[in-house]
Amino acid sequence: MAKGRGARRGRATTTAAVLAGAVTAALAAGCTSGGDPADDGRAASRGPSRGTAQTTASVLAVKIDNAPAARPHTGLEAADVVYVEPVEGGLSRLMAVYATQFPAAVGPVRSARESDLELLAQFWRPTLAFSGAQGKLKPLLKDAPLRAASPDQERDGYFREPGRAAPHNLYVRPHRLMPSAPGADALTTGFRYGAAPAGGRAEHTHTVRYPAARFTFTWSDSRDGWLVAMDGRASAPQPAPATVVVQYVTVRESAFRDFLGNNSPYTETVGSGRATVLRDGRAHDVAWKRPSATQGTSFTQADGAPVNFARGQVWVVFAQAPGKG
Repeated sequence: MAKGRGARRGRATTTAAVLAGAVTAALAAGCTSGGDPADDGRAASRGPSRGTAQTTASVLAVKIDNAPAARPHTGLEAADVVYVEPVEGGLSRLMAVYATQFPAAVGPVRSARESDLELLAQFWRPTLAFSGAQGKLKPLLKDAPLRAASPDQERDGYFREPGRAAPHNLYVRPHRLMPSAPGADALTTGFRYGAAPAGGRAEHTHTVRYPAARFTFTWSDSRDGWLVAMDGRASAPQPAPATVVVQYVTVRESAFRDFLGNNSPYTETVGSGRATVLRDGRAHDVAWKRPSATQGTSFTQADGAPVNFARGQVWVVFAQAPGKG
């Protein structure tokens, strides 16, 4: 893996190029609605995707602390999509995306990362709630096709919880950042919802491990979802996403480091690879593809047929693809 200054400059240039392309495509395209995640499941429904009909609907994305001291989380169960990302020290962080409903508060809120910009470019000018960012990342955030809503920009939208120790005590009030939830049309993820795909294998429990974190998803008939345990512990309220995606991606070094000098991992979400989709107590080995940063991600079976997700919350766990580390 290249570690010199030239490699780091190249990666920063790549990010800038991705953002420039995202800005151009966003101004020219907008979003279209091709279905509702809350469809009745009788027919496959494609989630909204970018097209020619412009809309001002934009999601709220919140960066959420996932260190053990940050749990239990607040407002996580109301998210439409939760992305799990690797960060420094082998730990994890969450990005919760809200479109159909806003909870009263979400948190604890933590800082943004470089790969968040690529991930968020699939949405039309999303609002990103985060606690701050490394100095060199701030210009990229400023130029990205999103609304940065940190406490510096939106002081009235945040509060400190006195019963928790810093830095795990910062929370955001979504209704102070946006007047209302934008609705399902803002979820331009590329996901499809409908009847379960054929095949797969029965699977009651599935665990994803990071170097210093792990997630276990256990199927619950009573909740009609996958109970989430983090580092072996469940929290209350316990999320139970209807669909869990373990998406195998390239996780490489970024151009940035934390205050301790640890490199911040960059999760590449544009490209293609393999994934495991968990729904209805079964596991399906599928392929994923995201052609560009301004597009959502499609999931297909071996014969090319699209994979439908179950109605309800979706968790996407980014894991290092074998042989890519």
